[in-house]
Amino acid sequence: MARAAQSLKSGSLIAFPTETVYGLGADATNQQAVARIYEVKGRPADHPLIVHVGDMQDIAQWSDEIPDYAIALARTFWPGPMTLILKRSSLAQDFITGGQETVGLRVPNHVVALALLNEFKKIGGKGIAAPSANRFGHVSPTTAQAVNDELSQYLGQDDLILDGGPSQVGVESTIIDCTTQSPKILRPGAITEEMIEQVTNLDLSYDATEIRVSGSLENHYSPSAQVILDITPEKGDGFIASIEIPTPDGVIRLASPINNEDFARVLYAALRSADEQSLSRVVVKQPSGDDISVAIRDRLLRASRGR
Repeated sequence: MARAAQSLKSGSLIAFPTETVYGLGADATNQQAVARIYEVKGRPADHPLIVHVGDMQDIAQWSDEIPDYAIALARTFWPGPMTLILKRSSLAQDFITGGQETVGLRVPNHVVALALLNEFKKIGGKGIAAPSANRFGHVSPTTAQAVNDELSQYLGQDDLILDGGPSQVGVESTIIDCTTQSPKILRPGAITEEMIEQVTNLDLSYDATEIRVSGSLENHYSPSAQVILDITPEKGDGFIASIEIPTPDGVIRLASPINNEDFARVLYAALRSADEQSLSRVVVKQPSGDDISVAIRDRLLRASRGR
């Protein structure tokens, strides 16, 4: 891990596991290294990055204005699948924020990610900027093998991929705007509306915002296969649906999750499997509810719009 931290410090990229999906990390204060993230991903330059830190105390370096409700959220859900959008400090440069006056911050809940952040901090690292470790707009990776399959041809010889097993949440973090009087969800994830309102004792804001965040484009998270929602699959289609829903004859079952948490965990691997099998269509019977299923439906809607 010390070697990986040293590689980061010297400007290399490190793909590393988190509980949500695998991230492609660079020293968040190194403009050249961060530029390589955009290059490897094929990502638009105005798309902001999330800065990962090892401890909630570290966010004070990145933001000058942290409201009490944001501190309450951080205390409750970090380390965990939640990103807070805060007013940036001078440490958060335009190359991280996409030219915005805000910065996204997260403490991930994965032993490998936290060990890397801790080692990086020991040698003067302030944080690791990391989007998902895949080509822009494609399905996020939840294993080291998925990262290798997609990015190995774009990575340099000094870049590393750390294997921490499959991601246990499986969809990206909830992104919460904490720059106004009330929290606002900018991207749904495992931390739900109800959980946020319980901790903050505030009603969520639904006001329009100009803040750009990761994963907010209309078409995103897309495999090569066409994703079609809530129809009866036909012969030759891939099919993702809860375990109690039977597979019609001639249909290729890609995943049979046992509950909504399991659905989130297996979704991206199932979409990748469709491409590995060269399927042209994947039909998904979407889960219902107001838990992590909100995030699943968000990702599937974007995936269904194609690349």
